[in-house]
Amino acid sequence: MTEKYRNIINKAAPAVSVTAVLLIWLFMSEGGIIPAYMLPSPIEVIRAFIGDFTILMKHSAVTLQEAIYGLLAGTALAFVIAVLMDRFEFLYKALYPILVITQTIPTIAIAPLLVLWMGFSMAPKITLVILTTFFPITISLLDGFRSVDPDSVNLIRSMGGGRLQVFRHVKFPSALEQFFSGLKVSASYAVVGAVISEWLGGFEGLGVYMTRVKKAYAFDKMFAVIILICIVSLGLMALVALLKYIAMPHKRKNKQENN
Repeated sequence: MTEKYRNIINKAAPAVSVTAVLLIWLFMSEGGIIPAYMLPSPIEVIRAFIGDFTILMKHSAVTLQEAIYGLLAGTALAFVIAVLMDRFEFLYKALYPILVITQTIPTIAIAPLLVLWMGFSMAPKITLVILTTFFPITISLLDGFRSVDPDSVNLIRSMGGGRLQVFRHVKFPSALEQFFSGLKVSASYAVVGAVISEWLGGFEGLGVYMTRVKKAYAFDKMFAVIILICIVSLGLMALVALLKYIAMPHKRKNKQENN
């Protein structure tokens, strides 16, 4: 019974924490502790969300499209780079410092250059999402490839398997756990990267909507779009969790056996 109650408490903890934050927010804003122009109440934010629902859905569809395209392309790029760096040691030593350096450059500093080079179309947004998302996946895959059991590799080779068989049967399955961890992080970055790129140029998207309502000092709408960005990011992360659930059935089996 104790274990049962512990599981119930663990599942209810996120809902309780979110509810507590909303209640504190409501108390601070409705009680006049913080002025409404600085922190609109949750009720005002919900009204703004409902009032601009159609517009928000239109803009979110554009941002989500940019995020998904960039995430898919970033994942493909990360996979190729990780495989090559794992296969060739000189590439690992040559590219790893460059990859680290790319992550020290602020995203907000790259976005204007991409807009100047590629215009106001979807291309610079997708490119920025690629640059934002490929690094966590690359590093996760590399860690997964390099953490394989040497005995498993030797077993495949003793049976006449080549590099492709070692990669297919040992390295890639061993790296799936790290891959999905990196993909989940990148999924959260993807939407943020798309929104940041839309701030500096574009005609549609949640970033464009944020810029417009900011100029109008419509803080209730600002909070509404921020909440929507969080929802979209959580949705992408949930999709990654679903893909992991489908792609790793042995993990489900082990978890069920342990329970």
